[in-house]
Amino acid sequence: MRTRTTLFAATALSATLALTACSSGSGDSDADRLDNGDLPSVAIGIHSGWDEGIAVSHLFAAMLEDEGYDVTAEEADPGVVYTGVTGGDFDVNFDMWLPTTHADYWEQYGDELEDLGTWYDDAKLTIAVNEDAPIDSLAELADNAELFDNRLVGIEAGAGLTRITQDEAIPTYGLEDLEYVISSTPAMLAELKGATAAGENIAVTLWRPHWAYDEYPIKDLEDPEGAMGEAEEIHSVGRTGFAEDYPTLSAMIASFTLTDEQLFSLENQMFNEDGGSDPAASARTWLDANPEFVTELKDKAGV
Repeated sequence: MRTRTTLFAATALSATLALTACSSGSGDSDADRLDNGDLPSVAIGIHSGWDEGIAVSHLFAAMLEDEGYDVTAEEADPGVVYTGVTGGDFDVNFDMWLPTTHADYWEQYGDELEDLGTWYDDAKLTIAVNEDAPIDSLAELADNAELFDNRLVGIEAGAGLTRITQDEAIPTYGLEDLEYVISSTPAMLAELKGATAAGENIAVTLWRPHWAYDEYPIKDLEDPEGAMGEAEEIHSVGRTGFAEDYPTLSAMIASFTLTDEQLFSLENQMFNEDGGSDPAASARTWLDANPEFVTELKDKAGV
């Protein structure tokens, strides 16, 4: 899992990631506009390693290609992406977490970005258990630790989720007597898969959005003390002038939302069933399985 951090490191776009003017909407002239009024090319900047952003970016790329846009999509670290958006090398990014995770980027670049809308509003760190576990709240976990073999299965040592669990959740809910297993995301998911398949209780650290919610019968434990932090929103942001250059696409992005079921199934298709090897193909597989999605989005946007 990526480390949740708000520390900002100024990073210039590398030459290998820089896009030519002809591949970015900002380089097209008004005479080249599509029939819907938009510039014909769109450059999407994607945060490397951020599954939900990769998934949604390739979902939009597939939809836009079907509408006749010339779409490019490049992955880079968040700092590189936001530098690229404000510099016009990218037109749009679909993965700005607010108000906390990307607060420093918004403070640094907000005056040069257009907030195009929120598409998901329940992004958060969690502790999850099997769906049929006999508890529903973190406040119940300490008293029922033996039902979970006195273990809480975590991920990488350097992850923000690990730090929050250690520094906030464990002392807040008196979980010091549980063995907190710090391992890796793949190891945690392997234990989750094995336990749910065997009908055994298990407690793991997790986060929303994640494909595990679509693949395994699990539920989040309630967090009455807010130890894991408040839910965040995921915004789409564009370069200055985006709405003027893409009036139709802007309307679609403003109307775009994904339910938990939709997002988790998209991520499950892309990163679990297809192994993350071809996000573009996975997005098209998902669209084929959800043929009403594009039509409903267009109807909602009035385009």
